Amino acid sequence: MSHADESDDHGHHLPAVEDWPRGFGEASWWPFITAIGAAGFYIGASLYVLGTGDSPLVPMAYGPAVFIASTFVFLAGLYGWTYHAFVKAYWESESTGVGLRMGMLAFLGSEIATFGAGFVYYFFIRSDAWANLPELVENGSIFGSLVIANTVLLIISSVTLHYAHVALRENDRRRFIGLLGLTLLLGIVFLGGQVYEYYEFIVHEGFTLTEGAYGSAFYGLTGLHGLHVSLGAVLLGIIFVRSLFGQYTAEKHTSVTTVSMYWHFVDVVWVFLVVVLYVGAIITV
Repeated sequence: MSHADESDDHGHHLPAVEDWPRGFGEASWWPFITAIGAAGFYIGASLYVLGTGDSPLVPMAYGPAVFIASTFVFLAGLYGWTYHAFVKAYWESESTGVGLRMGMLAFLGSEIATFGAGFVYYFFIRSDAWANLPELVENGSIFGSLVIANTVLLIISSVTLHYAHVALRENDRRRFIGLLGLTLLLGIVFLGGQVYEYYEFIVHEGFTLTEGAYGSAFYGLTGLHGLHVSLGAVLLGIIFVRSLFGQYTAEKHTSVTTVSMYWHFVDVVWVFLVVVLYVGAIITV
């Protein structure tokens, strides 16, 4: 890359030039790093389950160790992927972002299939293995004030993100940054509430992942959703920091659009989870 090219490109190199073996065309290996880290989450969870019980197949420490290592791999891959897909693209004035928006729609389609598989499993056990429900489900305490508060927070975060995007389109940068920061804060508080809920269920109620068919479905689906909210919070954090550095205009806001699409998706999934896993469980007990 020539000096003139670097000056025009603000020092941001092309991913296909620097990050992929010659002959592979315009591509980046960062999505594969991210996928390896994401797969590690499932492997870590599986190892944890295999390490519990009266006759564990593997040491219990394997699961958490793999999960933590996968977190670093996942975040590293996500950073590289985001840098090349959005930061680099921002400096290319000719980029319309249509391909990235279509890519996000395709990704959300795969996410619908993932959560759909989880719900199919849940409905299956409801019809065949619905027995030995934990006490907090039988007495209705699983649907408490914390769940309601978390749900309200997540719905509000969708509203604040929407109006942050509206403010950006109106070139109101101050309101855009303020509402974006509020959205990020609400997402972090939601995650803190979910962690606290897990703590209460596991430590005080004895309701764990191995607590029957309902336990595996509950933690599997809410944990998968929590992972997606965590990813959304990371993405919100990235665009928030970029906004502080003066990026994004009414004409150039592809990453804000795609992250908004993702965040609204996880919000809708959570509402469905609350209706099915929390309210639906106690109604039919």
